[in-house]
Amino acid sequence: MSESSNPLKQFFRQPAVYVKLPSRGEHWPDGSLQRTETGEHPVYPMTAIDEITYRTPDALFNGTAVVNVIQSCIPSIKNAWEMPMIDLTALLIAIRIASFGHDLELMTTCPKCENVDEFSLDLRQALDQLGLPDYSKTIKKGDVEIIFKPINYRQINAGNMEQYENQRTVAAIPVSDLPEEEKVQRMAEVMKKITELTISFLRDSIAAVRTPTALVTESQYIEEYLHQCDRHIFGQIRDTVVEFREASEMRPIKWTCTACSHEYTQPIGLDQSNFFDSAS
Repeated sequence: MSESSNPLKQFFRQPAVYVKLPSRGEHWPDGSLQRTETGEHPVYPMTAIDEITYRTPDALFNGTAVVNVIQSCIPSIKNAWEMPMIDLTALLIAIRIASFGHDLELMTTCPKCENVDEFSLDLRQALDQLGLPDYSKTIKKGDVEIIFKPINYRQINAGNMEQYENQRTVAAIPVSDLPEEEKVQRMAEVMKKITELTISFLRDSIAAVRTPTALVTESQYIEEYLHQCDRHIFGQIRDTVVEFREASEMRPIKWTCTACSHEYTQPIGLDQSNFFDSAS
């Protein structure tokens, strides 16, 4: 029986909220996003299968869970692997609101007295406060201009997986039975991989490098430039990419400890492993 003739179709899940993409649909490759007239995208609650998918450790680790759940709950997104990372937090918040409501219970630990407080975060406000990085901002150094773009989910997920493996290796080397000389060599190799990972991340965040005679978009040339440019321009590029990333993240909140009245700032991290736990 086809879906169109199913007499139960009218009882299928319906959109619970609508979300506007922080990117406004820009930076999505053709075919990866179905545009809407209003710029708002319907968000459906998670299904039981979605919840199971999101609780599968391997699928969560390799990014498949995030992609499958986003495409299930927001049908206008055809290929979530290609989504700009500036849209990820907004999409996950919208799915959480559609599935479990707008209140998210969190805990905070006072850095002064270590008292633990619980508080409720209104995800609607968090969604409204998400910023949009200004990708018209460029870096100019002499005759060279650096033009930026948002990195996509496929790229950041691959980088995160590689970073995790590097961290595991770094932790394992000191307690291994390897000779000290080989430990030093292995550690140097891992540090080189970590540096290369940083270079790759910055390369993928650069749309082009403009010079008086060329507009360079080839990734291999941009990567070579990052290896050979002076440390000042490299630092500017790195800091600008970090600035773009922070602009699209959930803002920290100001909190006053209920035990000692100490005021501090509590970062709001989006832990994808438990963000879709209905009891959280």
